[in-house]
Amino acid sequence: MLRSKKLSKFKTINHGFFSKHGGLSKGIYKSLNCGIGSKDKKKNVTKNLEIVKNKISKNSKKIYLVKQTHSNKFLFISNKTNINHKKKIVDAIITDKANIPIAILTADCVPILMYDNKRNMIAAIHAGWKGAFRGIIKNVLNFMFEKGCSSKNLTVAIGPCISHKSYEVQDNLREKFMKKDKKNKIFFKKINKRIYFNLPNYVKSQLKLYKIKKIDFINKDTFLKKNNYFSARQSIKLKHNDYGRNISIIVIN
Repeated sequence: MLRSKKLSKFKTINHGFFSKHGGLSKGIYKSLNCGIGSKDKKKNVTKNLEIVKNKISKNSKKIYLVKQTHSNKFLFISNKTNINHKKKIVDAIITDKANIPIAILTADCVPILMYDNKRNMIAAIHAGWKGAFRGIIKNVLNFMFEKGCSSKNLTVAIGPCISHKSYEVQDNLREKFMKKDKKNKIFFKKINKRIYFNLPNYVKSQLKLYKIKKIDFINKDTFLKKNNYFSARQSIKLKHNDYGRNISIIVIN
């Protein structure tokens, strides 16, 4: 598990970006697969989630997870939210309630954890290129600002994800981003006639639009096997029929 140095300064929260190690799953899911939507044995995933929860928040009943679809939708957990209902179809979770660990799952996409230390509000965002392009970061931040958060009080940690050196894309993706904003050209690089996309830098640029200065980037490429993270692209390369998911989690104590 890795922690953000900037988020770790706050004793009012706990958080972590977990790798694939430390769990009970076997085979291609070895070992800390937290992918409730994967083809792994459900009992192993459930036990893995319990391992994560106990490392982050022993006072909590369970980790709150959602069904992610690369959308720009989020869920705000308030006093009125029934956290026992079936999973919401969103790609970010926001709350100001204590002892509710919120988490998102990734396997190359960008995990983002946020904390406003004055408003005492947290957020966990799943940002692949689709979600980032569709405005998931913008939507979460606008809502948090409506609820009393501010850029100067926000600390953001960008977790392990696929790096631009590993993220080869087709030209139509570059064109899509260029059509939206010509300035997006800087996030694409051509090497030996191949195009590579810098997703983490694109995410950082979205944060900087809101004048957020306290940004921590944990620079670990999930595609590289030596870093020990689940990677969708690596599993495709190895011709696996599925893959595990990394979990990124944050909670107000």
